[in-house]
Amino acid sequence: MTTPRLPRRRFLAQSLAVPAAGWLTARLASAEAQAAPGAKPAGWQIGIFTRPWGQWEYRVAFDAIAEAGFKHAGLMTAKGPGGLVLSLDTPLEEAHKIGEEAKKRGLSIPCVYGGGFPLESLEKGVRGLRRLIDNTAAAGCPALMVGGVADPKQQEPYYKTIAACCDDAAAKGIGLSVKPHGGLNGTGPQCRKCVELVGHKNFGLWYDPGNIFYYSQGKLDPVDDAATVDGIVRGMSVKDYLPPQRVDVTPGTGKVNFPAVMARLIKGGFTAGPLVIECLAPGDLKALVAEARKAREFLERLVA
Repeated sequence: MTTPRLPRRRFLAQSLAVPAAGWLTARLASAEAQAAPGAKPAGWQIGIFTRPWGQWEYRVAFDAIAEAGFKHAGLMTAKGPGGLVLSLDTPLEEAHKIGEEAKKRGLSIPCVYGGGFPLESLEKGVRGLRRLIDNTAAAGCPALMVGGVADPKQQEPYYKTIAACCDDAAAKGIGLSVKPHGGLNGTGPQCRKCVELVGHKNFGLWYDPGNIFYYSQGKLDPVDDAATVDGIVRGMSVKDYLPPQRVDVTPGTGKVNFPAVMARLIKGGFTAGPLVIECLAPGDLKALVAEARKAREFLERLVA
């Protein structure tokens, strides 16, 4: 009797993900994951996404992030195929290499934003999202963030696909979350509805106060909105906002009242986890490192 052979990609995914699953889950709660020397071990992981360095390839972003004193680098945009560091089209071996490049610089990866997945059918959607989950695990990351949809016709198939993948993600130590991103998930109540559509403990919200302002044209204060997301927040994209419609703002220099937002989120149960800066004031590499360092120090003071 012959044993059925796994497709090469699935074999690699299992080989890379299974040994790491428990470690990845525990990592988010680990006090060892503090962002900077001298920071109080309060269970927060202070990091920054690659997005501010989106015009360069991801290794340049990793170098700058490490130079700015971070220990955590989220994967988002970068120069390269599709404009993302990691997506469902990334070869599994390359996803693993990305994680190794982060480790070389003393960085862990707290979150991945990897774009969308097919919605032509549930089968195709599940296949695509599972590829993205496999890549997230291969990179050594415990959290995959999705952006949601704007078309009401796509809402049901989108969240059905996520629901079908929650157990698979959990088995690999990957938590899934949606962020406020306009469309049908632009506010806390809308995001809560999305979480309820999935109805699985492995799917929650990755909060983004800057986007609450941005997608409401500055009308909805995230301090007020944060009161609607009790119990579902898994992490935060630390993003500020300036009118009329700017989010390329270094946190702490814009309109978001971060102390009040954090106080409300903590009251609602978000008492530890990743705080990952998404945007900075634009500039050259030297200026971005300076802004990143300033943002890190701002967050360290905020959670101290």
